[in-house]
Amino acid sequence: MEFGFRESGSDVEAFREGFDLVDAAESWGLDSAWLSEFHFSPQRSVLSSPIVTASAIAARTNRMGIGMAVYVLPLTNPLRVAEEAATLDQISGGRLEFGIGRSGFRRAYNSYNIDYDESQERFDEALAVLREAWKGKPFSFDGKFYKVTEAQVVPQPVQKPTPPMRMAATSPGTFSKVAKEGLPLFVGLRGDGLEALRENLDVYRAGWKEAGHAGNGSVYLRVPVYAADTQEAALEEPRENIVYYFERQAKMVAASQANAASAGSSTGGAAKTIATLQSLTYDDILKSRVAFGSSQSLIDRFNEWSEVLGIDGVIAELNAGGMLTEAQVKNSLRILTHDVMPAFK
Repeated sequence: MEFGFRESGSDVEAFREGFDLVDAAESWGLDSAWLSEFHFSPQRSVLSSPIVTASAIAARTNRMGIGMAVYVLPLTNPLRVAEEAATLDQISGGRLEFGIGRSGFRRAYNSYNIDYDESQERFDEALAVLREAWKGKPFSFDGKFYKVTEAQVVPQPVQKPTPPMRMAATSPGTFSKVAKEGLPLFVGLRGDGLEALRENLDVYRAGWKEAGHAGNGSVYLRVPVYAADTQEAALEEPRENIVYYFERQAKMVAASQANAASAGSSTGGAAKTIATLQSLTYDDILKSRVAFGSSQSLIDRFNEWSEVLGIDGVIAELNAGGMLTEAQVKNSLRILTHDVMPAFK
């Protein structure tokens, strides 16, 4: 969920629509609601403080999981994050699913006056602080960026040893790192598509086994999803919305690359990703980057992805470009919960 703005919309309307969709999801049996994190995005989203929004969701629901997708750890003090996330886990009765990452975009870092090139080291230290803080004992930490002196975090999370943590990954190096840490994954299809993702998941699972962790690791696929009563409607209604989404994604990656270049930083494979996104046709998008269809078509697509990628969960972006109507989004959710989900339960 982005709690996004509509054209000429207001903060009030963005929150009202978001909470209305949460209420429907809770009533219709959806497993969980995941919240994005956006900063200084007046044209896109009000979710600058998703953990506060998550507390409001916890207070108005009784069953549904509440996830961060993702909490950008390097932008704040991890000791405070440990306190707030544990508080949310208590308020929700142990329903927090704590997605973490460092974001692939520099703009928020620039506004916070934090060097993006430090983001990996900051993330690593923040994760270490969280794990120590949730052991329930006084601890100290002496890092390059964060220092803690004899702190004992109260409250502690309901879930032990920590709320379930899940990390986003896009590059092969990050997949290896997440595997070594023993963390479940978020993955997406926004950049290089299905084949590249399958290769990266092979890297993750090989690294998981090499590190000696049990099982194969858990993988959730975050992907735009649209359901309609007919296959024709499911393919035509979201066309403009999803084409805009990928055009915007290309512009965002290009802007981040330009910021990196001006800062003298490596831009990695960004040029290839930009070119791929800019060249996508609607048929390309339908083939390997979204799940659009009638209920049976979506069941078939999710089964295919489960077999090809080995995923064990789908996080559905119900209005990825922000241009679908409220009625369309809610009808899509109704079909997903009533007609698609039962096939996987």
